[in-house]
Amino acid sequence: MQSEPKGGAPENETDDEVPVPIGKLYVTRAGAEKLRAELKHLLNSERPRVTAEVSVAAAHGDRSENAEYIYGKKRLREIDRRIHFLQKRLKHSTVVDPKEQTDKEGVFFGATVTLENDEDGSTATYQIVGPDETDTQGGRISVESPVGRGLLGRRLGETVTVRRPKGELDFTVVKIRYE
Repeated sequence: MQSEPKGGAPENETDDEVPVPIGKLYVTRAGAEKLRAELKHLLNSERPRVTAEVSVAAAHGDRSENAEYIYGKKRLREIDRRIHFLQKRLKHSTVVDPKEQTDKEGVFFGATVTLENDEDGSTATYQIVGPDETDTQGGRISVESPVGRGLLGRRLGETVTVRRPKGELDFTVVKIRYE
């Protein structure tokens, strides 16, 4: 008798399968290049190096107690999982070049937006990017984040209310640019 799959996942789906995103998955040209570079490095450098290390470790005999072999095989599975993720992500992503945006008066994917905190008057600048490109220290926030979602479609001078654990914050859009 077959058992019911846990968590509602189909029985033929494995843990390392990457779900196809629902809706469009956007990435900037720079973000796509970074993902491609990582994929190329894994395929052409990292995986061949680890494969060679595993082969050497396997030649040393008993694999059941061979830490180098066991660790190497684990590392190969991690690399293969990441390669699969990157390939699927790139296949299902739509590359957007912010410079090609025709409506530069509104906030859309790829926009660099300067916000003024209505409470203390401080300003912050963020570029709205895909989830794989997020770098809060570098001012790149995900389109899926609360701030990113709140900014989409806004215009100069509009106020955005962001809900966060510490409470709500109001920001005013003071500059929009596409670079």
